[in-house]
Amino acid sequence: MTFPKLLGALACSVLLWAATPARADDAQALRTAVAAARARAPAPQYPRAAFEASRALQSVRLSPDGRHVAYLRQLGQQRSLWLLPTAGGAARQLLPRTEAEELYWSRDGRWLFAKASRTLMTLEIGGRGGMRIALDNPRGMLRVDPSQPAAVVLRERVRTPTGERWRVVRRDARGKRTLLWEDPRFIHDVALDARGRLVALMRFDGDHDALYRVEGNGRLREALRWTVIRDQAQLLAVTPQGDLLLDSDAGGNFRRVLRLDRDNVLHTVHADPRGEADLDQVALDPATQQPVVASYRSIVAATYGIGAAQAQVAAITRQFPDRDVGISIGNGPGARWLVSERAGTLRDARWHLYDPRNGRFRRILEQEAKVSPPPPETALARKLPFAYRASDGMLVHGFLLLPPGADPARVPLVAQVHGGPINHFHAGDYDGIAQLLANRGYAVFESNFRGSTGHGRDYALSPHGDYGNGRVQQDIVEGVRWLLAQGIGDPQRVGIVGHSFGGYSTLLGVTFDPELFKVGVAGAPPADFGWSMRWLHEFGNQGARPDRSLTAQLRLLGVDVGDAASYAHLRAQSPLANAGKLRRPLLLLAGGEDRTVPIREVIHYAAVLRRLGKDVSLYVEADGGHSPTEPLPREAYVYLMEAMLHRYLGGAKPEPPSPALHDYLKPALRIVDKDADLLSKR
Repeated sequence: MTFPKLLGALACSVLLWAATPARADDAQALRTAVAAARARAPAPQYPRAAFEASRALQSVRLSPDGRHVAYLRQLGQQRSLWLLPTAGGAARQLLPRTEAEELYWSRDGRWLFAKASRTLMTLEIGGRGGMRIALDNPRGMLRVDPSQPAAVVLRERVRTPTGERWRVVRRDARGKRTLLWEDPRFIHDVALDARGRLVALMRFDGDHDALYRVEGNGRLREALRWTVIRDQAQLLAVTPQGDLLLDSDAGGNFRRVLRLDRDNVLHTVHADPRGEADLDQVALDPATQQPVVASYRSIVAATYGIGAAQAQVAAITRQFPDRDVGISIGNGPGARWLVSERAGTLRDARWHLYDPRNGRFRRILEQEAKVSPPPPETALARKLPFAYRASDGMLVHGFLLLPPGADPARVPLVAQVHGGPINHFHAGDYDGIAQLLANRGYAVFESNFRGSTGHGRDYALSPHGDYGNGRVQQDIVEGVRWLLAQGIGDPQRVGIVGHSFGGYSTLLGVTFDPELFKVGVAGAPPADFGWSMRWLHEFGNQGARPDRSLTAQLRLLGVDVGDAASYAHLRAQSPLANAGKLRRPLLLLAGGEDRTVPIREVIHYAAVLRRLGKDVSLYVEADGGHSPTEPLPREAYVYLMEAMLHRYLGGAKPEPPSPALHDYLKPALRIVDKDADLLSKR
C-alpha cells in the first residue's frame, strides 16, 4: 500500500536510555546541522501552490546516440510530446496531445515508444509512421528489446477455461509480432542475447520468485531463487559470454549490481561503498549494455561510475555537490550525456547536457519547467539525515526538516509517516508537504522505521509481522521522543500525519500514545490492518500485481492474514478495536473509489468514532482513488492538513480557501468536529 513529546524530566531521562544516538558523532553532526538551520534567515510564508512540484516536465529521456532528448510537457490538462536536439536549436513538438506517461527510445534512436496505462504508441521521430498497440494491463511492457533496431518486449495475459497463461512477445515499431515464450506462471522479467533469443526469465513460482536460464532446447534451468518481496530483482543485460547482469540482493543483504556467470556463481560488480544503502538505479552503456553508472539513495544520495566511466561520473558529481545526480549515457563520437539534478530543497528537477569531450555543461529545458515559480532554496528546509538506537538496540534511520531561523525547541513537531510499508523516504527527494509544513513553522520528522526499504533486506524484513501497536510503531514513537530529548520540538505540540500505511500509523499514534500526539491527520488509513490486507488480496487491486504474489509477500513480512492467530493479533491491536481509547482530534481523508483501502472501511471507522463521541472529521473525494491526483483535490488535502494542525498545534494559519476550493470542500467534508473549524470563512 501505496501514496511524533515528553511530559517531564523523568521521562526524558528514561527515553535517553531507551532511544540513544547511533554514535556520538551522529548526534554531534545533527546538533551542528540544527544550529546551522537556526542561524538561517527566517522564510516568508509562501502560498500552498508554490510547494507542489510543477509536473511540467515528465519522462525526460536521452536517445541512445545522445543526439536528442525526448520529453513530455504538461500544461494544465494537456500533455504533449517534444524532441530537443542536443547539438543546439529549438525543441520540436511531435504530438500536440498524448495520454502517454512514460517514454522509451528504440535501440537505433529512430523511434520512440510512448506508453500510457493501456496503450503503447510507436512514433518515428522523422514523422513517417507509427502505430498504437493495446496493452492488457498497465505493466504489460517489460523492456525495450536490446537486440533489435526498434522493438519492445511485452507481457500478455491469455485467459483459458482453466485459468490463465502468460506470453512474452516481441513487437517491432511497425507492429510485427513474434512469440518468444508462453508460461502458466507470471513472468516478471526476461533477458535476450544479441541475436534476439530469450536466454533467461524471472517468474513467480507460487511462494517464491526464481531466475531461470532458457536452454537451447527450450527447457528451463533454475539459476537462483528467493522469497518474494516487491521489486526485489531486475535483469539488466546479457554479456557476450552469456553471463547475466542483475540488480538484486541475491546472496547478500543489500541490492547491488551483480554478475551471474555460466556456472551460476554470483559476482558483485558494484555495491554501495558506504555499505549502508540499496542500489536504486543503474545506467547501461547503450552500445555494450554494460552497467556504467550506479546510484544509491537512502541515507545519502550518491552516484558512482563503473569501470571506464568512473572519472567522468566523478567529475559530474563534483559539479553538483550535495545533490542527487542522475546520469544517462549517450554513445558515439560527440554524444552528449543527460544529467538530472535533484535535492530535498529543489522543487523541480534541473536538466543539463554534459559533453564528455570537454567537460562542459549546458542547462536545458529551463523555460519548459517554469509553470509556477518555486520558493527559493534559501527559504526551504534542508533534509537532515540522522539515526538513533531503538529501545531494543536496532539502529533506525530518519530525516529532520526544520523551519529556517526558528528556535527548534519552541516549534511544534510533526511526524510524517511514509506509506507502504515497503517504501522509504529518499535523501534526494523533494517532499512538498514536508516543505510546506516547515514553511508554516513545524519541525518535520520523517522516519524510515524498520520495515522500510533502501537500507538492506534485513532491515526491510526486521518487523517480523509486528505492525500493530508494536515494534514498527515504537520506532516512530521513540524517534519523536529522541528528537524531543535533543531539544527539538515543543513537547506539548506534537502531531502525526501520514497516508495509506502512514495513515494507519497515524491512527495508532493518536490511539495508543495520546500523551505524546495531540492531533492526527490520516489519509486513506486502514483501521484494521489485517482485515485491510485480506480485502486487498481478495477484492483490491493488489498494487496492480497480477502475479498473485501479495499473500507470499505478506507472509515474508510476517503478516499471514490466512492464519487465525496472526489475524487476531493484528485485529486486537487495531485502531478500530481500540476506538474507545482515542482521546485526540483526528482528521480522516479518503477516496470514494479507492481500490487499495476501501472507502467503506474508513467510513465505518469514522461512524464508530462518531458513535463513541470522539473528535473526528471526515473528508471524502467522491470519485477519488487511493491518492488525490487532480489539482483541486490535492489542494483540498493539503489545506485541510494545514487547518487541522494550525487549530491544535498552533502553526501558521493557512491562507483562506479560494472560492472554488471553498465550494468544493462544503460537500466533501462529510463530518466536521465542532471544534476543528476546518472550513473557515473567506
